[in-house]
Amino acid sequence: MKVNMLEAKSQLSRLVKEALGGEDVVIASNGKPMVRLVPVGSTGRLRGWGKLKRLAAGVDRAFTPEVDADVARSLEDEPV
Repeated sequence: MKVNMLEAKSQLSRLVKEALGGEDVVIASNGKPMVRLVPVGSTGRLRGWGKLKRLAAGVDRAFTPEVDADVARSLEDEPV
């Protein structure tokens, strides 16, 4: 959800509750996104299997056959 500064000023309590509930709250100035409202301590934490599934799909897309081959070659070249 993107809101402008004026709305954020008048609706801060509601926006905080929504951010705590998992909503992505972005505060904009003149339509340009400026800041993101996030709960303290939420960075880097998984809060359930659903989010893990979404992250796994992105990781799977990142590892193309070419990347897998590069990783395999680099591991073969490593001394044991």
